[in-house]
Amino acid sequence: MFLTIVLQADAGSLMSILPFVAMIGVLYFFMIRPQMNRQKKEKTFQAEIKKGSKIITSSGIHGKIVEINTTDNTLTIETGAGKIKFERSAISMELSKKYAVVAPATKK
Repeated sequence: MFLTIVLQADAGSLMSILPFVAMIGVLYFFMIRPQMNRQKKEKTFQAEIKKGSKIITSSGIHGKIVEINTTDNTLTIETGAGKIKFERSAISMELSKKYAVVAPATKK
């Protein structure tokens, strides 16, 4: 259908389609592509989680990984209240990365 519209159009109407194509390109490079990169980093982080790491879940619970079960992709996390079992995908970030502070550059 799109091909028939393009073939029937003259040069003036092709120029009117150009802004829509540009908007789709901008949406891809500023919204879709960064989100895909963020998801890829999150998957690699979740795959590299180790026993003993201090983490934060997506619901905001802080804890330390006590046990990793690879058969059903779950983690047992020890919190102040006890042990809780979570899915691996519920882990948001590592606690040490949240509080990592970059030292300010000294001026001479």
